Amino acid sequence: MIRLNVFIQVGAEKRQEVVALSKELVAASLKDNGCVAYDLFESATRPDVLMICETWRDAESLSAHEQAAHFTALVPKIQELAAMKLEKFNF
Repeated sequence: MIRLNVFIQVGAEKRQEVVALSKELVAASLKDNGCVAYDLFESATRPDVLMICETWRDAESLSAHEQAAHFTALVPKIQELAAMKLEKFNF
């Protein structure tokens, strides 16, 4: 399995838009083949930090997700509004 932790840092003026786009991404991604878990978290201590936590069955599932229409449409929009950092773990 593959776990991705995607940290998103966003200013207050763009936060609501990023949250809305992220929720749309989560809802669509949960339907992707091989998606074990996909969730959005908000920091309890830093209002400028969000995290998307993803778990994928295998590399093929993750690759298909990264090519899906919802991913290619929504992730660039989030990247325009916020800074993103990715951590990847195989287990």
